[in-house]
Amino acid sequence: MKLKLLAAAVLGLSMASAAMAAEPFVVKDIRVEGLQRTEPGTVFNYLPVKVGDTFTDAKAQESIKALFNTGFFNDVRIENRGSTLIVTVAERPVITQLNINGAKEFSKDQLKKALKDNGFAESLIFDQALLDGAVQELKRQYYSRGKYSVQITPSVTKLERNRVSVTLDVSEGTTARIKEIRIVGAKAFSQSNLLDEFSLTTGGWLSWITKDDQYSKQKLTGDLEKLRAFYQNQGYMEFSIDTSQVSISPEKEDMYLIVNVHEGKKFTVSDVRLAGDLKVPEADLRKLISIKSGETFNNEKVTESVKAISDRLGEEGYAFANVNVLPDIDHEKQTAAFTFFVDPGRKTYVRRVNIAGNSKTRDEVVRRELRQLEGAPYNSANVKRSKERLELLGYFEDVNIETPAVSDAPDQVDMNINLKERSTGSISGSLGYVQGEGLVLGANISQSNIFGSGKYMSIGMSTGKVNKNYALSFTDPYFTEDGVSLGYDLYDRVYNPDATSISAYKTGTVGADVRMSVPITEYDRINFTLGAEKTDITTYDNSPQQYIDFVKQYGNSNYTVLGTVGWGRDTRDSALWPTRGASISVNLNAGLPGGTMQYYQLTHKQSWFFPLSKTFTLMLNGELGYADGYGKTKVLPFFQNFYLGGIGSVRGYDNSSIGPQDANGNFIGGNRKAVANAELLFPMPGMKDNKSVRLSLFLDAGTLWNTNWTPGANDPRISNSAQGGLRYSTGLAVTWLSPVGPMKFSFARPLKREPNDKLQQLQVQMGATF
Repeated sequence: MKLKLLAAAVLGLSMASAAMAAEPFVVKDIRVEGLQRTEPGTVFNYLPVKVGDTFTDAKAQESIKALFNTGFFNDVRIENRGSTLIVTVAERPVITQLNINGAKEFSKDQLKKALKDNGFAESLIFDQALLDGAVQELKRQYYSRGKYSVQITPSVTKLERNRVSVTLDVSEGTTARIKEIRIVGAKAFSQSNLLDEFSLTTGGWLSWITKDDQYSKQKLTGDLEKLRAFYQNQGYMEFSIDTSQVSISPEKEDMYLIVNVHEGKKFTVSDVRLAGDLKVPEADLRKLISIKSGETFNNEKVTESVKAISDRLGEEGYAFANVNVLPDIDHEKQTAAFTFFVDPGRKTYVRRVNIAGNSKTRDEVVRRELRQLEGAPYNSANVKRSKERLELLGYFEDVNIETPAVSDAPDQVDMNINLKERSTGSISGSLGYVQGEGLVLGANISQSNIFGSGKYMSIGMSTGKVNKNYALSFTDPYFTEDGVSLGYDLYDRVYNPDATSISAYKTGTVGADVRMSVPITEYDRINFTLGAEKTDITTYDNSPQQYIDFVKQYGNSNYTVLGTVGWGRDTRDSALWPTRGASISVNLNAGLPGGTMQYYQLTHKQSWFFPLSKTFTLMLNGELGYADGYGKTKVLPFFQNFYLGGIGSVRGYDNSSIGPQDANGNFIGGNRKAVANAELLFPMPGMKDNKSVRLSLFLDAGTLWNTNWTPGANDPRISNSAQGGLRYSTGLAVTWLSPVGPMKFSFARPLKREPNDKLQQLQVQMGATF
């Protein structure tokens, strides 16, 4: 029977009209020809004609369009042989191999993923348009790294069974560097001052690490916002950025950034007003407004004031409070009056607290940390504190809290807590180096969230030249519903200062204790410990005479009933990189009646953090220690003495080398100590956005003395010059959270030195967990 061509779509044409008009007919059979990989059922699914349908010219056009739009075929033809419809297709080839040669800036897996996200990958249908798009996508990836001279050459090789192999040859070229950044129109400030606000630079000695001399559109956008904020914080309310131009040299190696600005006039605040439905006494709200009449306009202070007022209203239950700032500008006088218009909205209540993402941690462990409760008035401060407490648990990588409005109740919100759990159990080893102690090895098995209950248990050991520790600990942070914690410790410790010539003696201690911590406010806790321990003492011929006399009087093995009471307060904004707040503690440790050793140690420590700017933080630290014996122990046991010197106290002096010293070079420690530190913390130059490295300029001071031993009386070998006396130093320190663990470096110059002092200007402490 003669074939009649009803319609066709050919490669390069989206549609072809019917070759000839055909009489409508009823389709009794459909055949598909030309398939190699595609299943016939796929064609039948897309074909808008079924057996029994009447086939017309319109159906022919519709069928061609439907099959061609699938993207599976280069050519589609529809013919008929009597009442049999014959669909003939030519399939597009499939990509069986995708090779990328010459890529160094990115791994091949990174580039292949970028191509796959754009629909071009192995096992997908080959399309020349997609290949062209893939080449452009790879170029965009390289442009983001400053490689504007990159060349990508594609080649397509046909294989048997309608397959192709695609190869992309990459010539990366050189990285374009920023040669110049110029701000045109700036008169009030120097170019250098303005460019200090930029993350992008023309390069420096750390640019090979920071890449800050490589152009990025996102970075430029952020820098322009920083520039705008800088001007507006200096009073230039009408500052604007007219244009920003980016050009590249013909060799595509140098880039030039030109920013055109209009500074406008500098404005002063003439008046500050409050209006609207305040809901809170006006006097209270005025205290929250940081911008004052007579001051230079500062947009950051305005923004902070708006947030502070909104947060204050949130504490009163107004979750959707709106604060608008309306300026009244007098261009002639260059002044502006600001009205803070307050619209509190409705008072809001929390309908439900919904918790998601805690597949291991029990709901009750999460809920007991919350300060915002179901059914209670909404309080933004309680919501914020709830988030902080959940983050401090250490069970979650991410904590996100949202308070969406309830659709059918305008005065209610839900509190949705989305958690991303982290692994809370670990089997780890540690390798570190502590100057003055040497190599430190350790191992630890711990679980801080046993069976999702929030309870903590660990078994650990560490060993170094001076300290060897073996410990088993268990803590239930919510022994009572009120948050009273209860814990237990078993330990075996060896302290051997003779290994590093600190002092000639050695102690071994085995003990156990019970700990309890009672919260008294949101940030304060009272801590108690009761325990017992046995200490064995080893002395040597060159040991200080008072050590030998102590052992003769009390024996080389003694027992102590331990008691501790302490108070702690922590209001820091971060435990890792604090910028504001304080950490304060007072502790009394004592050997109680009932043991052979009766003594007390009273210590007090305060660390305060003051943000001087977004870059600089001032840290002030002070520490006092007072200890002595009582009862049947006439003096403080020498192995409970304080020691001073090194990282953590007064840098620049050898570890534990400040204080009384005998003629053999032994440091005997003391029962009184005082330490003061002032430290200016700031990021590494050129790495101000990097949170892993921080520098500091410091001034350390400290003193240690021993009131129980009179130089030249109890032991004629004790050096008079080393008894008491202030030591202080200054220098530069670096803290680095490196990929192999935390590292601390300090270079200090002692400002006061006695003849018998042991100095150590460069001090290092590092460690790693694997």
